[in-house]
Amino acid sequence: MDSSLNAARRSRELLRVSGEQLDVLVVGLGATGAGAALDAASRGLRVAAIDAHDLAFGTSRWSSKLVHGGLRYLAKGQVGVAYESAVERGILLRRTAPHLARAHPYALPLTPAVSRRQAALVMAGYRIGDGLRAAARTPRRLLPGPTTLNAARAHTLAPVLKQDGLRGALLSWDGRLLDDARLVVAIARTAAAHGAYVLTRCRALRLTGRGADVRDELTGEEFTVRAKVVINAAGVWADALDPQVRLRPSRGTHLVLAPGALPGLIAGLHVPIPGEVNRFALVLPQRDGRVHVGLTDEPVDGPVPDVPEAPEEDVRTLLEVLNGVLETPVTREAVAGAYAGLRPLLAADGRTADLSRRHAVLAGDRADARVVTVVGGKLTTYRRMAEDAVDRAVALAGLRAGRCRTRRIPLTGAGPQPPGVPARLTERYGSEAAAAYELVKAHPREVGLGLTEGDLLWSVLHEGALDADDLLDRRTRIGLVEQDRERALAATRDVLDRTPRR
Repeated sequence: MDSSLNAARRSRELLRVSGEQLDVLVVGLGATGAGAALDAASRGLRVAAIDAHDLAFGTSRWSSKLVHGGLRYLAKGQVGVAYESAVERGILLRRTAPHLARAHPYALPLTPAVSRRQAALVMAGYRIGDGLRAAARTPRRLLPGPTTLNAARAHTLAPVLKQDGLRGALLSWDGRLLDDARLVVAIARTAAAHGAYVLTRCRALRLTGRGADVRDELTGEEFTVRAKVVINAAGVWADALDPQVRLRPSRGTHLVLAPGALPGLIAGLHVPIPGEVNRFALVLPQRDGRVHVGLTDEPVDGPVPDVPEAPEEDVRTLLEVLNGVLETPVTREAVAGAYAGLRPLLAADGRTADLSRRHAVLAGDRADARVVTVVGGKLTTYRRMAEDAVDRAVALAGLRAGRCRTRRIPLTGAGPQPPGVPARLTERYGSEAAAAYELVKAHPREVGLGLTEGDLLWSVLHEGALDADDLLDRRTRIGLVEQDRERALAATRDVLDRTPRR
């Protein structure tokens, strides 16, 4: 089946979904929800996955884009969680998304604030993490091991570092996504190729004994989706659908520094946070010249907003940590934008920074609905979270289904890379780059970040983008900087106006 998602396919499948008896209804189309749809569909189950907004609308698009091996979990003695992360990282790098996930170097500068004992402990952790890489059977050619750099080499990789007192750096490697939202789009399209109905702008109003009551947010029409079991993968909104779940969201803020703010930066940076043990700020150079700096971990009380805002306090905190290791401080004016995501953590005592990132699958055969809720976890482990949720759903509803197959299912775009195509297209589209290139050549007008109207058109025809926000905020990340968004808006609307919608 074709993996393309678009408005015409959505209209056709909306007509079908309200008239069929499904095995599984998935609510939420972040990484875990899309992953659950793929897992269930690839087992031969009849599946629909819905979201009130868009693919990757929530937490999945606000990550640090890391595909990490769980080093922080090791520091807390959570070896099982760390090993799970290392295994899932290897699956992404080797099999399912090698076009989207790559190894990237990170330097931890050995400034006077980092004692020799602390440096030795961190390097010991890196080496244990490298042992987990080997245990997860990820080859070293895909993920090099850690090493110590002298001051000259550290300054070559990160010339912005303060030289006074710099002893060198600890260099480690971890996985990295070009774009977290693009991973979700690839998962959702792969689920569609296996027969799942993938329907955005469809809000689950309430879960019922036969599935869910749903509203089409584009038309206001309400209808019922009948399913034998519901997987609630709504992230930070999961407790609104399942009152048995208690969440304690935490906010993770990133800064978006303008191109040129950190000139010459090649490697990412791990910057120790003063007064914290085994917590680091991340400095992440982007292909477009921007640099992302994160990540805070602050509790959030009250109603959960659709789009969280990054408070000025978080901006100041991150700049203060970053400037502690820089020769020339980054000013507030260099911050071109900022974004914040909310982690769907299970409620518990203590700081949100100390709460476990192990995912939880909560199931109950209540009088009103068979519901499996999956929360917690990390972007890296989305596939395992989805597998556990579908396993529980199959058992709860007594469905006949095979075992999970997603360890070996390549995501859309993961095939052989076509020759003769610009590198930026193969990095973005993988094996589909040649087809995307035809659209780019036919519609070469640039809209921002090196992207063209052809790229936007591809997203409308094949990636389920329905409006300008989908295009600017999720299929591309042009919208992270407001000025860039404003410059691209007219061209984006022009593409939408010229594209058939039915």
